[in-house]
Amino acid sequence: MRTNDLEERVIDFAVFIIDIIEDVKKTYSGTYYGNQLIRSSGSPALNYGEARSAESHKDFVHKMGICLKELRESYNCLRIIYKANLYNGKKEKIVKAMDENNQLISIFVASIKTSKTNNSRIVNR
Repeated sequence: MRTNDLEERVIDFAVFIIDIIEDVKKTYSGTYYGNQLIRSSGSPALNYGEARSAESHKDFVHKMGICLKELRESYNCLRIIYKANLYNGKKEKIVKAMDENNQLISIFVASIKTSKTNNSRIVNR
């Protein structure tokens, strides 16, 4: 996956979550998890932009790790919203968001692993 494609994908994910949040119940629980989901789902897009201009390999891996952490948090928020029935919209939308979220997690895990492997090859030469 090209760098620009991944950046667009995490931005699209954040926008999709914004759309989902509009149909989260306006209860205490819905508001709490909805607010948390907005923050955690938007963070990967912002931090990935930072990672792209990282000052070092260590900085890149660190920022990519933050993206991964926030994606995992987003996934758990989506699961809670789904399981607690805090969503007024079509459940398929939440399922689609969880699927995309999982795919992004896999991409970031692979990218971090590849980056670490490539760096260790360079260091060990």
